[in-house]
Amino acid sequence: MAKFAPANTLNDLDDFNAKLDALSKLEALAEEFQHQKERRRSSRFVRSGVVAWRRGDIQAAGRAALRATEIDETNPTAFHLLAKYLERMGHTMKALLAFEKAYQLNPSSSDVLIDIGMTAFKLELHDAAMDMYRKYIAAEPNCALGYNNLAMAQADLDHVEEAIETLRGAIYRLPDQALLWNSLATVLAENGRAEESLVFYHEAIRLEPGSGSFRHNLGFAYQFLGQMSDALPTYDEAAKYCKDPIEVMEIEHSRAHCLLGLGRVEEGFKAYKVRRNERFRLYADVPIKAPYWQGEDVTGKRLLVIAEQGLGDEILFSNIVPDMLRLVGPTGKLQLAVDARLVTLFQRSFPEVEVGAYEDRAIRSEDLRQQWRFVPFAIQNGDPDYFVLLGCPHEWLRKTVDDFPGEAFLKPDPARVAEYRDILAKGGPGLTVGVCWRSMKLDTKRGKYYSSADEWAEIFKIPGVRIVNLQYGDCSEEIARAEKEFGIKIEVIDGLDLKDDLEGAAALSAALDLAISAPTASAAIAAGVGTETWILSACYAWPQLGTDHYPWYKNTRAFHPARFGDWKTLISDVAAELQKRVG
Repeated sequence: MAKFAPANTLNDLDDFNAKLDALSKLEALAEEFQHQKERRRSSRFVRSGVVAWRRGDIQAAGRAALRATEIDETNPTAFHLLAKYLERMGHTMKALLAFEKAYQLNPSSSDVLIDIGMTAFKLELHDAAMDMYRKYIAAEPNCALGYNNLAMAQADLDHVEEAIETLRGAIYRLPDQALLWNSLATVLAENGRAEESLVFYHEAIRLEPGSGSFRHNLGFAYQFLGQMSDALPTYDEAAKYCKDPIEVMEIEHSRAHCLLGLGRVEEGFKAYKVRRNERFRLYADVPIKAPYWQGEDVTGKRLLVIAEQGLGDEILFSNIVPDMLRLVGPTGKLQLAVDARLVTLFQRSFPEVEVGAYEDRAIRSEDLRQQWRFVPFAIQNGDPDYFVLLGCPHEWLRKTVDDFPGEAFLKPDPARVAEYRDILAKGGPGLTVGVCWRSMKLDTKRGKYYSSADEWAEIFKIPGVRIVNLQYGDCSEEIARAEKEFGIKIEVIDGLDLKDDLEGAAALSAALDLAISAPTASAAIAAGVGTETWILSACYAWPQLGTDHYPWYKNTRAFHPARFGDWKTLISDVAAELQKRVG
């Protein structure tokens, strides 16, 4: 009977180790085979995800990417696709982690560096973002993308000269890259140098004649310069060449503003309907069952009108409310949903209208971010017969500039108007001029459209003028600095919150002789109550509708410089007009 004999000699031990080595190699081959099998399965999901992404089915792409990472946790392409899905869905931090995972799995993939940089910048990790772009440039020195993204990040941080130098150096190295010419033009245009930008946009289009995006940007530059007649055909050309449906909507939106700016009101409002597309960036869904009003007869019906966009737009568009009230007639009912801060002011202004507040919420449904605008007060007794956004009825009721009534439509509280008039009267003689120089929401890009209080010296120092603050938000430091530097007094109404107490803002505006303001909610309120209002813009503004004023209101004048953002010249011109007004 055979017996088991332990390996107790050197030769037997060597033989045993050799067999173990062979077995280990066999196991490694089996593991590698299994990994390759998993990688192939994972890659099939990645490919199906990419196909879904390209056809616009982002949810399917995300599901495929997630399944691919579950099958093979070492597949860098799967994590890259998953990261792009997460970023599109608004999960920015999770996307950054997934991008970093993809890069760790494949450090030789320079493409991931760009995505890491872009995601980091969204998270305001600016140094990290620009570091990624510089690494990409080092890895791909002959690719325009790294230089472009680095320059755009520098420009967004207001390091404009650095951005220009980055792009100039890149163009010297890669003169045939249309993207770089376009980006240089954009940096120039957005920093008050639109005239210079034109030649660079034209060169980008020459190098890449099939680009709708470059033509879209050129149209913007023409608008900055007030050259609407040049901008419009440029937008039309852009739409012909553009294949991205999202950008086509943006082009149509720009084109609508251009048509309105040219005074082609009916065409402009028809094009402006693009914002009702659920894929448009400003779209907010309204969860009610009522059909959307398309101009049908609403006599005797209940019609819900919902304010849209910013606070100033809500006031601007509300010039249409009296017309809407006439449409439903005495047997119908008009409901109006507005910002909660406007409810009492609008209810007094339109006493026959039921006015209530809307509620905005961002809701996630299957990881898809959506913006919703709820109107609970309007559906307590069931849905209305129709609903419509406040700007849309202009398409049917404002076909020409002459259709705008040019009347005061906001009615402030008479008691508060009298109170503020009394306060102002105690300050002595002089023309009371309310001033507002900027929006409260300012980032680097928006800031270029507004001036600072420091630039208003010529207006502030005119004899016979008493400056009254209409600037909302925390502006105490700006006021103190202006008073000290210019030796003037800016009168502030104690206890009045100009941001949230819009009843008070309206009453104060009505008590003034004149308001001079940037195109903000302050300007809209002052103009809405009928106070003479001068609106100062960085460039020609589309709500002028081809005129030298804002036809939406009773008594306005519009001022803008010949050169975008040339506040020094503009303030000087306005000061000269104010001097004439004082006499």
